[in-house]
Amino acid sequence: MAVYQDREAFIPYHRRDIIELCVEDGQLPTADVEKFRDFCEILSAYYHFHLHQSLEMLKDNFDPFNPDADSEPRIALGTDRKVKMEAELVAAFKNILQRANYMALSPEMLQRAFQEKTLIELKTKVDFDDFEQIVCYYRGDSQKITTVKKLFKKVKRNVAVFERVVLLLKFKDAAYFESKKVKSDRLKFAPGKIYIYFYKNIPKFDLELLFPNVKISMTWKDRLLFGIPAIGAAIPILLKVIPQLLLIISVILFVVFGQANIGKENTSKKAVRDVTPVLVATLSLAITFGGFAFKQYSSYKSKKIHFQKKVTDTLFFRNLANNASVFGALIDAAEEEECKEIILVYYHLLISKFSLSPEELDDRIEEWMDEKFGTKIDFDINGPLVNLEAIRGKIIKDGSEEASTPEIPLLSYDERGFCKVASLEDAKKIVDYVWDNAFVCGK
Repeated sequence: MAVYQDREAFIPYHRRDIIELCVEDGQLPTADVEKFRDFCEILSAYYHFHLHQSLEMLKDNFDPFNPDADSEPRIALGTDRKVKMEAELVAAFKNILQRANYMALSPEMLQRAFQEKTLIELKTKVDFDDFEQIVCYYRGDSQKITTVKKLFKKVKRNVAVFERVVLLLKFKDAAYFESKKVKSDRLKFAPGKIYIYFYKNIPKFDLELLFPNVKISMTWKDRLLFGIPAIGAAIPILLKVIPQLLLIISVILFVVFGQANIGKENTSKKAVRDVTPVLVATLSLAITFGGFAFKQYSSYKSKKIHFQKKVTDTLFFRNLANNASVFGALIDAAEEEECKEIILVYYHLLISKFSLSPEELDDRIEEWMDEKFGTKIDFDINGPLVNLEAIRGKIIKDGSEEASTPEIPLLSYDERGFCKVASLEDAKKIVDYVWDNAFVCGK
């Protein structure tokens, strides 16, 4: 079984397309085509119900931390209870993301991504100390072409993009921000709450746009453009001014205290005449530098406005869901991915003329996806095998008693470790049994 570092487990096609392609593959007997469709339908219904329980658990544990909550709990929760609910929420959230074939981005990976050069030349900073929890996952690492302005023309540039990004942030409590001398009315978030974001098509170097506490400032390039020209222009003037410092002091004393304090009137007039060109040159320098500084500052402000517009566009046009609504979107994605994986595994074991090991099955599915769709994936064989083996039901035959009938899994292994699945007829009965008893037993 090959492992690919440049592939993902995500199957970028709808479940219905996978089912129809299996049918169109021509390997199923005509009599089994409808049975196969029925099996896929009842399997999907079972997973929809099964994952609905996970959705309710996520929503229940999120309630105390929901910044959009519009209801109060009947009983106030203690600190220990809230800590436990937070831990259960984060663990279940990560589990759903993994089941939906998302990949984790650690805080270290995020910081490295922040160091990538952005299309808008501004310095950005995210203070990770503001958070108690950071969970970031992505799906779809691809290249997209974008148009950027360079000097006086527009050029096309390849940009590394995450097609889906999910971000969970738990902010520290109010006491932490008070210790930083940050006023609560200046915060764009509620301390102690959890914020969850779901975005599409986010460039890797723009991940900081998703953080509510992002700060922007001038780059070193902007700062040097402020300082170097000013220093270069000031040096000749300073060389001329320094020898005249005594004369400048004399003029100041003459104006403030009168000519008696600095000597004869002709000396003072001479000092004024000598220093006047220096003062004019100094004033000229100040005006020139002021104009240049204003121009550079205006450029910085323009970049800042452009950055803020990009933040607004990202948060508005690329946003898929926020907070509690993210759970529903991810549950749907997990249901879709798990059903596609199970259908592919079951189908290839069903039509195979030879026994297959898990490794051989993994390779066969990857080759089939490449052949049929032209898509290279790194199929995760372990998940669907575990799921198929976990679906166990009874096949009640005429005259047999349910109590004495053993449960049969959809997938089992022979003595050599090769996979084998129940026939379509038996598979439908097994899932039917599980589905019927799900409401009775709560399974």
